[in-house]
Amino acid sequence: VIEHAERFGLAQLHQLRGRVGRGEKPSSCVLLYKDPLGETATRRLSVMRETEDGFRIAEEDLKLRGEGELLGTRQSGTPGFQVARIEAHADLLEAARDDARLILSRDPELQSERGAALRMLLY
Repeated sequence: VIEHAERFGLAQLHQLRGRVGRGEKPSSCVLLYKDPLGETATRRLSVMRETEDGFRIAEEDLKLRGEGELLGTRQSGTPGFQVARIEAHADLLEAARDDARLILSRDPELQSERGAALRMLLY
């Protein structure tokens, strides 16, 4: 039994639920909460009810909390600029990362004509 489940994040709820059913016998995890629930708490508890898949829970947590600053210190929230949504554009971001690595492996100082153009874009 987890009291005040509305106060916990998805990762915490998933971890606590995972501690319940470690033995051979069937088990249940009961989440108790106090009404009225806010929109975020309602969504968190819905996710916990809908799935036990840790990857899906992590994706939903990312949507709810935001990805934070990829290059900064904030671990959650929306960054000051929006380039892409990580969960929706993962393939595109991976391709961009691979291209950046390839460019830097061929021209680490960005001294070529293309490198000069990239330096202009970066600054």
